[in-house]
Amino acid sequence: MSTLPPCPKCNSEYTYEDGAMLVCPECAHEWSATAAADSAAEGDKVIKDSVGNVLQDGDTITVIKDLKVKGSSLVVKVGTKVKNIRLCDGDHDIDCKIDGIGAMKLKSEFVRKV
Repeated sequence: MSTLPPCPKCNSEYTYEDGAMLVCPECAHEWSATAAADSAAEGDKVIKDSVGNVLQDGDTITVIKDLKVKGSSLVVKVGTKVKNIRLCDGDHDIDCKIDGIGAMKLKSEFVRKV
């Protein structure tokens, strides 16, 4: 078994070393081994709610502030429970589906883990 990381571009497991570089034979992507180690450390980003609880995929959360829905007259009210969240990268780090509103992205600073 190889201990080399998979290709960050296509996730191929058939990477190999070429000097100080790692190469993917399937998509021809090349990257440095030190950059791979740095990106692995970045991948361990911890997302916390408004009171410091660590959030994970599948958690249930409660909204702690009235949130206006951009481009609509709808409002997500305080106390709205959201089940089965998914964490994602970016400014709005929670991807979820709210009953009566639909798919939304929320910021973790406006929610609390149940």
